[in-house]
Amino acid sequence: MPARRVPRKDLSAGQRSPDRAHARLRYPVERGAATLKRRRIFRHARCSPNWLTSAAKAVLTLELQL
Repeated sequence: MPARRVPRKDLSAGQRSPDRAHARLRYPVERGAATLKRRRIFRHARCSPNWLTSAAKAVLTLELQL
């Protein structure tokens, strides 16, 4: 969980470092979820849920490689 900044004070270097690491890990997942929503893959799918899992993994893999 990221550290919260106190009003009118900056975070220390010790607090910023874990926040940045957390943001780096979270970014690809957030972007992959946004891609899935933008392409509406799950809304109009009329196929097996197993295939949807494979599609989601494929999109996330492509997002990580970009």
